[in-house]
Amino acid sequence: MPHPNFTADALHALTERFGERLKMTEAVREQHGRDESREGTVLPDAVLFAESEQDVVDALRLAQEYALPVVPWAAGSSLEGQLLPVQGGLSLDVSGLNQVLDVRPASFQATVQAGVTYPELNRQLRRGGLFFPVDPGAEASLGGMASTNASGTAAVRYGTTRDNILGLRVVLSGGEVLDLGSQARKTAAGYDLRGLFIGAEGTLGVITQLTVRLHPLPAHVAVLRAAFADIAQAAACAAHIMGAALQPERLELIDAGEIAAVNAYLGRDYPESPTLWMEFAAPTPGSLEETLGVARELCAESGGQGLQEAHSEAERAAVWEARHKAYYAITAQHPGHAFLTTDLCVPLEYLPELVAFSHGLAQESGLDTSVVGHVGDGNFHVTFHAPAEDAATWQAIHAVYDKMVTRALAAGGTCTGEHGVGLHKRGHLAREHGPALPYMRAVKAAFDPLGIMNPGKIF
Repeated sequence: MPHPNFTADALHALTERFGERLKMTEAVREQHGRDESREGTVLPDAVLFAESEQDVVDALRLAQEYALPVVPWAAGSSLEGQLLPVQGGLSLDVSGLNQVLDVRPASFQATVQAGVTYPELNRQLRRGGLFFPVDPGAEASLGGMASTNASGTAAVRYGTTRDNILGLRVVLSGGEVLDLGSQARKTAAGYDLRGLFIGAEGTLGVITQLTVRLHPLPAHVAVLRAAFADIAQAAACAAHIMGAALQPERLELIDAGEIAAVNAYLGRDYPESPTLWMEFAAPTPGSLEETLGVARELCAESGGQGLQEAHSEAERAAVWEARHKAYYAITAQHPGHAFLTTDLCVPLEYLPELVAFSHGLAQESGLDTSVVGHVGDGNFHVTFHAPAEDAATWQAIHAVYDKMVTRALAAGGTCTGEHGVGLHKRGHLAREHGPALPYMRAVKAAFDPLGIMNPGKIF
């Protein structure tokens, strides 16, 4: 059923302003009615393809006039149902805002439109010896990455999206445009509204432009791979690597089942055991070798076997392709199943215990799971799956997941380190923040009094 406010008058006003860029065909609506969460498709009433910030301004003014829900959309790679238009209304596609507007190498920053993907930005930066370090794996847009505070494999060294954004331009629900943050590397001026919009998942407004931090490309890089007898051993080794102050560029864990899936999906021959993939960088070959030497010793002391190294760019790219496609590899092994990917993050000292606890709990419950993680910063994922109609298995999955979240929160952790809340984690957010939730809702009401911005998400 269409949203009750999507009336003939609203449709006429939108069509008069945007013409053929307002799409209502079923194929386009279906494309914008799902994301990577593998939830069921929920159709918007219409899809608007914005080509400029002014398009976004005018769309939100009309949406407020007619009280129409608006869900911002760019690459469609969200994992927690953030992009599903659960109340219908308008899917506002900003992927057409895809220009790199300015690169300032001397200040290590670039200004981009929200629809630019981070791989495309890095392709343009590479010839200047710079890069944007946040790497969630998918062809994610920078606006979407800011909306979910995405991170990924390089967060252990460079931080999350939040740590790499200096300024934003956002359009509020009534069409007002705000410039938030600055181009300076630090500020102490007033409330951090820039930070408020990072991670807000499109519930406060639409990001149209970002100024991001850049970093020099590392001079000498190598990847070290080590297999372990069990997943707890691998997680403990990750903690030792971090404790040795080796400052890895990436530090990733992948369990035996996921390695087997990657081998089948990509035609690789990795040892099918719990594995750590570690990337290190240094300014000189000698200093890189020194770092690798310490890492080799720590892996050996922790029970690591079959150490392998990748030095060339092609070899390293192959390793990280395998990591980034791990989720697609496991889903390919179970066609027709529904999937739930968890996203817990805990203080590093509790990581080995919680990974082992989660893995053991799933095994005790007879669930087929896979574990991967950005374990250098305490963030890991357990992927559950079962036929959508298998109610008993899904009841067991949610019971295990609830226990995992309970243990993570007790350790001072969080129910989501990088995926965001969306639809899946609303109940867990209430457990994590408790008395703070009314204040979050008050912030939402202040910026979006009609509640039209991505309704039904987070709370």
